[in-house]
Amino acid sequence: MSTGTEREIVFWFERRESCEFSGGRRRRRSGGRMEHEMEEMEAQIQSAADGESPAIFKKANRLISLKFEDVVYKIKIKQEGCMKNSKSEEQLILKGISGIVFPGELLAMLGPSGSGKTTLLTALGGRLGGHLSGSITYNSKPFSNAMKRNTGFVTQDDVLYPHLTVTETLVYTALLRLPNSISKEEKVNHAEAVISQLGLSRCRDSIIGGPFLRGVSGGERKRVSIGQEMLINPSLLFLDEPTSGLDSTTAQRIVQTLWELANGGRTIVMTIHQPSSRLFYMFHKVLLLSEGNPLYFGKGLQAMDYFSSIGFTPSVAMNPSDFLLDLANGVSTDDSQEDQATIKQTLVSAYKTNLAERVKSEIEIDGQLPEATDDKQFKRWSTSWWQQFSVLFRRGLKERKHEAFSILKIVQVLVVALLCGLLWWQSDRSHIQDQVGLFFFYSGFWGFYPLFQAIFTFPQERMMLQKERSSGMYRLSSYFMALTLGDLPMELVLPTVFVTITYWMAGLKASAVNFLSGLFVLLYSILCSQGLGLAIGALIMDQKSATILGSVIMLSFLLASGYYVQNVPKFIGWIKYISISNYTFKLLLRSQYKPGETYPCGNNKTCLVEDYPSVKTVGLGGQAVSLVALAIMLVAYRLIAYLALMRIGVDLCNVDFSSHELEMRFLLPGHAMFEEPIQITLDKHVHWYVGLTKQGQPRPICVTCVSKGLALVNDKTDAVEPAELEHEIKTETLSFNNVQSQGNDYWQDLGDTSRKRCTIAN
Repeated sequence: MSTGTEREIVFWFERRESCEFSGGRRRRRSGGRMEHEMEEMEAQIQSAADGESPAIFKKANRLISLKFEDVVYKIKIKQEGCMKNSKSEEQLILKGISGIVFPGELLAMLGPSGSGKTTLLTALGGRLGGHLSGSITYNSKPFSNAMKRNTGFVTQDDVLYPHLTVTETLVYTALLRLPNSISKEEKVNHAEAVISQLGLSRCRDSIIGGPFLRGVSGGERKRVSIGQEMLINPSLLFLDEPTSGLDSTTAQRIVQTLWELANGGRTIVMTIHQPSSRLFYMFHKVLLLSEGNPLYFGKGLQAMDYFSSIGFTPSVAMNPSDFLLDLANGVSTDDSQEDQATIKQTLVSAYKTNLAERVKSEIEIDGQLPEATDDKQFKRWSTSWWQQFSVLFRRGLKERKHEAFSILKIVQVLVVALLCGLLWWQSDRSHIQDQVGLFFFYSGFWGFYPLFQAIFTFPQERMMLQKERSSGMYRLSSYFMALTLGDLPMELVLPTVFVTITYWMAGLKASAVNFLSGLFVLLYSILCSQGLGLAIGALIMDQKSATILGSVIMLSFLLASGYYVQNVPKFIGWIKYISISNYTFKLLLRSQYKPGETYPCGNNKTCLVEDYPSVKTVGLGGQAVSLVALAIMLVAYRLIAYLALMRIGVDLCNVDFSSHELEMRFLLPGHAMFEEPIQITLDKHVHWYVGLTKQGQPRPICVTCVSKGLALVNDKTDAVEPAELEHEIKTETLSFNNVQSQGNDYWQDLGDTSRKRCTIAN
């Protein structure tokens, strides 16, 4: 560790000790049991910390002090009923929680289920939207792009790809999250160092696994999740119940790793449900919550003394965390006859009387940490678009090939292909109805099959996409293109095999041109059906609902394609113009038959193919129109899917920036954006929506804040009266002077030769 960083950490450790509560005293057990246990634990931790570890674990890039004051979070619960004007109730989830965590400290948030632990952790991590108020600052500054790049967030559920190995998971993460200033070899070495430090060397080549796939253990999976965040060497790390579902030994190993990370000058905040006594004594600070109310904040070692001082003492020696959770549930270990609500209210009142002012005074002690990192180096993205696409393309192929080419799907396609080949065995032109039926089966089967494959894609990927997009790992466009192009070879192999088998077994025209044109039409329609499935899945994001909607849409397309019903009423006949099956069926017929061809239709009689009823309804003309229509659908459905995905993993600007200047860009109607954002001063917590009409009048619309990594600022405007928008979102309308427009261009004269210019984006 560098000498400068060592001095900074020592300085903050000394400062932290001087700011701790002075009234506590160490609780003593009979025979010195607690003192012996603490000495043993400290010796164990120090022994582990003295071991050699990679340089990336020895120090943080920068020191971050996390402060949160009077954090309140509300949600609105709509009352069920038939009345449109039914009122909605407002429920408080967090009720004025305050605290501070210094570099080198590990804060554990305890409380029963539903106490608000995860909500508070999400708010501190800058990932919570809604009615959040209070002050949350990082080194006395609001959440910024630079801070986002220095923050790791480990969710309670391990969101990992089941078919990737431990090494592949961490290497792909390193390639995506680490900046271009580090070479590819260094990124791989970085991942190797994390594997070694977290004790994953034994299972490095094992797949992650899932509910129905045997893989690494639960503890190893949790360490992989922590390792993904440790790759960026975060100065601030949030973890949501990292020990849930693990045995005590594995939980001890994970918390000990976190203790070592904190020892390197990192600020670590975690929620934990019911830690053992060994784990409890490793926490530098503890925050106890009950129904959104703080009951205790301070040193973990002083918690029992505090509750003893207000009249709550365990009747027998017990795990401190068990005792604290009993109190948070309103259960006292003595023989008190008070009910749970009374006990909880007593504890809340005691906190306000004895601790609230001490916590507030600790927060108000201002000390600026020296910045070890230049914020300007933290760009919006760590890697280029092409690098993101390349890594995501390779990762997608490795993961999805197991699903696309599963034994079950291969057998399904082969069995159906052989069955079709036998049913339509050597069908000649005299059985034209059978051949037409085969082409309709092509359009139906290969309309439904890729549709349902695609419908499940984004609902299954949602958690992963939300996790990786929230951490700023890659652009949505690079992810979408990698997924779309990566699926092409996997989605088109099985249909090609299917057509190859059935075409020649069915005795269709033995011509390479006819075969290849029919194959091209089928693969073309499969891409359209896949796009429709992606759009439905991205819009609905619920597998059951999306499946039902997809079935209804595709059945409507099939019924309107002209095979089952040849005289469709005009008021509903328009469906065929948006039907993938209709255009596919038409093109498949055209690939086999040409205008003027005949077929045997009686005793020594021939008839024109285009006059056959099933063919006549659809027609053999209009090839160009059909190709263009399918091309439009191919692009349009994927565009809809892309736009629907834009709402996934997008952070909201939801922290109170009281008395701080906030950087913003203003999005105008038509997705316009000021090239140089205007700086304003906020005086209350709000979700910001602002914009301009062409006449220069203020209009509430969308705003993106500094948490999205936008540029510097150079001007101020005055805020005017707050207003209410729909969804009960508070907004602030800004006044703009001298706003002019010409066509799609907007600008604001600043009284000199300079202008702020904005052009509508294409």
